[in-house]
Amino acid sequence: LVLLVLPSWNLTTNGYLLLYFQVLKAFDYSPLWNGQQQMYKLDIGWPKIPEYFTGQTFCVAVDSLHGLVYVGQRGDNVPKVLVFSEEGYFLYSWNDTVEMPHGIFVLNTATDSSVWITDVGTGKYGHTVKQYSPSGKLMQVLGTPGNAGSSLIPLQFDQPADIFVEESGDIYVVDGDGGMNNRLLKLSNDYKEIWLTGTNGTGIGQFKIPHSVTVDSVGRVWVADRDNKRIQVFDKVTGEWLGSWSTCFSEDGPYSVRFTANYKYLIVAQLNINRLAILAAPLVGSIGDCVMVSNIQLADETKPHLVDVDMKSGAIYVAEIGAQQVQKYVPL
Repeated sequence: LVLLVLPSWNLTTNGYLLLYFQVLKAFDYSPLWNGQQQMYKLDIGWPKIPEYFTGQTFCVAVDSLHGLVYVGQRGDNVPKVLVFSEEGYFLYSWNDTVEMPHGIFVLNTATDSSVWITDVGTGKYGHTVKQYSPSGKLMQVLGTPGNAGSSLIPLQFDQPADIFVEESGDIYVVDGDGGMNNRLLKLSNDYKEIWLTGTNGTGIGQFKIPHSVTVDSVGRVWVADRDNKRIQVFDKVTGEWLGSWSTCFSEDGPYSVRFTANYKYLIVAQLNINRLAILAAPLVGSIGDCVMVSNIQLADETKPHLVDVDMKSGAIYVAEIGAQQVQKYVPL
């Protein structure tokens, strides 16, 4: 940085230093973490009253259109779904027909909003993917409640882990969080199978606990292949395998995948090392290999499980099963 000072200013040494630091501040340099630029900061005021978290917080989803945040938690005699405002105020909760929430997603269309939950319970509501109204009214059940899958029937899930729904109504489910099924399934808006890929294994297109799924802006489906310590990428139209990332996950596998609002970065939760990795996303062309741009190191035993991104503000919400809370990180 070159600082030009006019002779007529007649500044002392301290005056020069003060002017220099004022100019530096004006440039808004972000601090660095381990040589990487810090991209987010913790919103210490979210939520306003953390005591509303009374169970293990497994998942979180943002309704960017209406400024709502949905949290799925587990435990005996606790509300399974909590709803907050984006400012952090608790609004309401519901408990009916949700046994053990694992993944959660909010779909906004031109006329309506709905909340999708994957339920990995083993009781009468489990092994299902369910659609709710924003107030908690059950609208649709996919799967056979209470019956685990055998990897043979498309709509018989075995601990379905996560779901992503496009505005068109097309649905992507990773199934599952243990059990027989290790697969990625695409359904139409009338719940018919479009394609299905994956079996249990370590080869190309195989999975060991596919744990999270998201879709980018150029037609690719990204799956956190947790126990294989990699992310696999597929064509959303055909289900064709496009590539995989593994070099960023030698320490711990990916638990959650979500894109930032501008689709420039992929936010990946790594539960066992208490970290959010921020990876550069290839916009078009070859998948290549992963490049870690930055990271958010969380406190020990926080255990980030699944995350979501507010596609309007860019804020990241992190469901932490170790800390039994959801935290909000805002872009700098």
